[in-house]
Amino acid sequence: MADEVNNTEATGAPADGAPQGERQGRGGRGRGRGGNERGGNDRGGGRGRRDDRNKRDEPQGDELIEKLVHINRVSKTVKGGKRFGFAALVVVGDGQGRAGFGHGKAREVPEAISKATAAAKKKMIRVPLKEGRTLHHDGTGHFGAGKVTLRSAPQGTGIIAGGPMRAVFESLGVADVVTKSNGTSNPYNMIRATFEALGEQTSPKSVAARRGKKIADLLGRGGATAVVAEAEAAAITE
Repeated sequence: MADEVNNTEATGAPADGAPQGERQGRGGRGRGRGGNERGGNDRGGGRGRRDDRNKRDEPQGDELIEKLVHINRVSKTVKGGKRFGFAALVVVGDGQGRAGFGHGKAREVPEAISKATAAAKKKMIRVPLKEGRTLHHDGTGHFGAGKVTLRSAPQGTGIIAGGPMRAVFESLGVADVVTKSNGTSNPYNMIRATFEALGEQTSPKSVAARRGKKIADLLGRGGATAVVAEAEAAAITE
């Protein structure tokens, strides 16, 4: 018994036969695993924060219709070559009577489009729609050399419009309209003239409120009977 105790003290090994260095190594590995677990928790927390950011970046219901109308590439000759830039014209709308346009410039196309989209969202206007599908009345718009004419249309007509103007009505939510563009074919002037015409649109409800009359009184002046005028006035929601 005394010899066993002496051997233990001499070698530094415990009585169960396992070397002390091995036991310390297992302890060190245990601490290492504990450190890895703590590191894993930190990484997991980072992933959680990234997931939360992704959830915030996702669209929350009100998705807008974005239409890229035109991209213009320009170049500037500098020492050593040419420097290119891009200008984008974008129209956005919610498909329910709100639309806007904007343009942006950048060295790359995606950045120019994102700038134009942000500018368009800041300048959205509300346009009253008849039955949610067409304009209440005809209108004209003029900007620079661009002149446009907008006319309301019966159901089933569709969107009869050129490229830049078609993008406006599709994003606006208009299903039936007839348009005509005279003068320039510059998309910037056409878009501005179209929004000028849309800005002059009024609804019978707003006109009646401004004049202090009933909607049926305004509709009855067109030759409609009182019953028809009352029915049409009840159907007007905007």
